[in-house]
Amino acid sequence: MTLLLTVFAAVYATIRWYTRKDDTMHLGALCLMLWGASLMWLADAIFEYAELGADYFAPALEDMANDAFLGLSVIALALVVWLVIVLVRDSKGTVRAMLTRKK
Repeated sequence: MTLLLTVFAAVYATIRWYTRKDDTMHLGALCLMLWGASLMWLADAIFEYAELGADYFAPALEDMANDAFLGLSVIALALVVWLVIVLVRDSKGTVRAMLTRKK
């Protein structure tokens, strides 16, 4: 479940990055984080399949819920890191303008 969620998020972010004309939102960084997480979950799935065998394809409902929560948590963490990157790089200068505005 974690693999599926991160792959879907990575594919969506990649499509959004590819269709944008500019990279002011730094979607490339988000794509790299999500594809890296997907690669990590793929390696985890391979090793878990090697350990469990055919039982890997019949998880309990509780295990699926835990995996889904973990996948959503990884996606949320990637989005938070991406948001920090967007705010720190500040391509359009809006954050800098807000912070230096005199009252």
